[in-house]
Amino acid sequence: MTVIQVEGVFNVRDVGGIPAEGGRIREGRLLRSGNLVAATPAGLAVLEQRISHIVDLRDDQEVASAPSATTAIATTHLPLFLGSVASFFEDDMSLDDMYRQLLEESGARLADAIRIIARGEPTLVHCTVGKDRTGVTVALALAAVGADREAIISDYALTASMLPQERNRRIVAFLEVQHPEAKHAVALATLSPADVMRRVLEQVDARWGSAAGYLAANGVTEAELDDLRRALVEA
Repeated sequence: MTVIQVEGVFNVRDVGGIPAEGGRIREGRLLRSGNLVAATPAGLAVLEQRISHIVDLRDDQEVASAPSATTAIATTHLPLFLGSVASFFEDDMSLDDMYRQLLEESGARLADAIRIIARGEPTLVHCTVGKDRTGVTVALALAAVGADREAIISDYALTASMLPQERNRRIVAFLEVQHPEAKHAVALATLSPADVMRRVLEQVDARWGSAAGYLAANGVTEAELDDLRRALVEA
């Protein structure tokens, strides 16, 4: 994958280049990032040169409180969490449990995100920090077209090192005050352990047979999966 510098946006990268069955993931087709709230005009210009569609996975409250910088790029809003992000911290949910809930409850919207990627337009997927909702969506898209599993896991794990340290310090300090007894809050906000994504993909295989099987169970047709492969994989 390729890290891209976009002024005002963190955790931006193109997953192109990852090995896949029959070749590799195309460059310039699937990008991922944190939110676009602070994107500067120069940063937006970089994105407008690279992408044709944005998939924003944040919930309505997040979008209302932190709207993306204005851009001419077509944007689809697909909130993945059924409920507020704050509830995960209040319930002291682990990353494993949060991802399991995401797969169980948000399959239809995950399928919709995959359909947009399958159109073949250069697409950017993002949530607030580009770690959890974005991580699961991108991992499913890549796994469904036979991308190398360890490369998918490595891409997910890279996020923790790309989050701004000042942001992490601020968030951790806030969580220590708001949720002093929580065991998982810091991990939820700042970490992307490789083993967590490995377990997610193993659970998908165990229950649905594969990532493609998960998407099919949530309404993605074989023709749409073929479109996804054509969109993402090059010889």
